[in-house]
Amino acid sequence: MFSAYTATRACGVKVIMVELKLKMKGQSVAPIEGEMLTPDNLAKKSFNEILNLETWRGNRLVKLSEVFTVEGESTSNPSDLHLIIEGDLRKVRHIGAHMSAGKITINGPVGTFVGFEMSGGTIVVNGDADAFLGMGMSGGMIEVNGNAGDAVGSGYWGTRCGMRGGLIVIKGNAGAELGCWMKDGTIKVGGNADVFAGVRMQGGTIFVAGNVGAKLGAAMTNGKIVVLGNVPSILPSFNIDEIRANTKVDGEKVQGPFYVFYGDITEGGNGKLFISVPKNAHLKYREAYLL
Repeated sequence: MFSAYTATRACGVKVIMVELKLKMKGQSVAPIEGEMLTPDNLAKKSFNEILNLETWRGNRLVKLSEVFTVEGESTSNPSDLHLIIEGDLRKVRHIGAHMSAGKITINGPVGTFVGFEMSGGTIVVNGDADAFLGMGMSGGMIEVNGNAGDAVGSGYWGTRCGMRGGLIVIKGNAGAELGCWMKDGTIKVGGNADVFAGVRMQGGTIFVAGNVGAKLGAAMTNGKIVVLGNVPSILPSFNIDEIRANTKVDGEKVQGPFYVFYGDITEGGNGKLFISVPKNAHLKYREAYLL
C-alpha cells in the first residue's frame, strides 16, 4: 500500500513525502528499543527488509513485524520519508534517535528519549512524551501536543552539555529540570514547568507560558528564561537588573512588563530571567534594589 502527502521545505519547494505507517500490536510489558525508527535508518530499505529488522523487546531480539504492523513504502531519500507510528508506545524508547532528516509523527503516548541527539528533521507527538525528550539534540524540531516528562532538552549523563540547537515545542506541561545543561536552541512550553527549570543552563532560550516550580535557573551561567506565569521565588544569587516592557523569543515579541534578573552569580553567571511583573506581586520588594 503506497500513500504520500505534499510538504513544503524551508526553501519553499514542494515535495511529495512517502508515508510509511507502523501500528503497535497491542501493549508491551517489556521495554522496546526503537532507535531504528527514523527516516535515516528506514530509507533505501525494501518493505521486506523493514519487516525483518531486529530490535530488543526486553532481553529478546524480535523482528519489527512482531511488534508492529507495517504499511506503505520506503524511499531512497530520508528527507522524503514520513514515518507514522501509532498505538500505546509508552514502552518504546529512542524513537527518532540520531535523526537528521524527514518527519516522524507519533500518534499516542510515547516513552523516553524521543529525538535523542537528533540533528534535523521534524518529530510530532500527538500525545504525551516521557522523560528526556530531545536529549542532546543539535537541530531539527520536536512538537508535543500533550505533556512532557523530566529533563526535556537536557544533556546525557556526564556530558555537561545539553541541547545544542533546534526547537522543542510542548503544548502542555513539562516536568523537572527543563533544559538542564542546555547550551543553545529554544524550548517553548505552553503550560507549566516543574522545579529546576534551566538548571545549569549555558545558553539558548526557555519560554514558559504558565507557572514554574522552585529553583528557577539554579547554577545557570548563560542563556535566557522567560516566564509569563507565577514564580514561587527568585534565588538570592540572582540580582535584579531592570524592568523591561517586552522581550523576544525566537524572533517574536513577547509583551511584558518583566522583571529582569541576572545570575547565577555563585557560578559567575550572566544568564537572564524575564519574570512577569503582573503575575508576581510578591517580587515587588526587589524593586528597591534597582539602581
